[in-house]
Amino acid sequence: MSETFEYVGDELDVFAHAARWKDYFGSQLRPVIQGDVLEVGAGIGGTAQVLGSSSVRSWTALEPDPRMGEDLERRLRACSALFGFSARRSHGTIRSLAASPRFDTILYIDVLEHIEDDRGELEQAARRLRPGGKLCVLSPALSWLFSEFDARIGHHRRYDRTTLVALTPPRTRLRWVRYLDSVGLGASLANRFLLRSSTPTRSQIIFWDRLMVPLSRPLDWLLRYRVGRSILAVWERSA
Repeated sequence: MSETFEYVGDELDVFAHAARWKDYFGSQLRPVIQGDVLEVGAGIGGTAQVLGSSSVRSWTALEPDPRMGEDLERRLRACSALFGFSARRSHGTIRSLAASPRFDTILYIDVLEHIEDDRGELEQAARRLRPGGKLCVLSPALSWLFSEFDARIGHHRRYDRTTLVALTPPRTRLRWVRYLDSVGLGASLANRFLLRSSTPTRSQIIFWDRLMVPLSRPLDWLLRYRVGRSILAVWERSA
């Protein structure tokens, strides 16, 4: 993801309909999100709406695609009014940030898979964490599910537990890593090997979000988060 990065297609608008999915991964992350938050690859600002809370003091939305500016600004204003934190948009990438700001939480929500040098990216992020700060990554899971859709929207890879844990930055420790959406994994398998669709339709997203995600929540817990179509990891910066 470079300074001139631009999203391909309308995947952000399509996945904006996935309200139950956002609430699900949000329930996993909200307990660790606090203080000064940096969101890398903020897109149109949907994540701040999902993960914002009274525990957040400030929210910096870092986004390299200039086309996202208007929507992002509007959603940040709404979040600021709703949750009471200060919010600002910043154009660029983690490498373009000044070295001085430090954050309590840094988020990569469906972003790290777009970045070619993922190891270097997380090392840069870890340097900008305060002691005890959290680095959170949500990404598509399982390399053998890599599809035409992944390639079309600029994904370099999908992750499994081994490959994601291997990216643990210096001076951090892994708090936990979990697979999410075990039921949705079946839909991804069908698309990968049968439908071979280059992009999900709005109706497919709504079907998955309304029927599959609610089933995944209890099933994932029963399976101890060992299987799913997405993977979520949280690291903590050492003192």
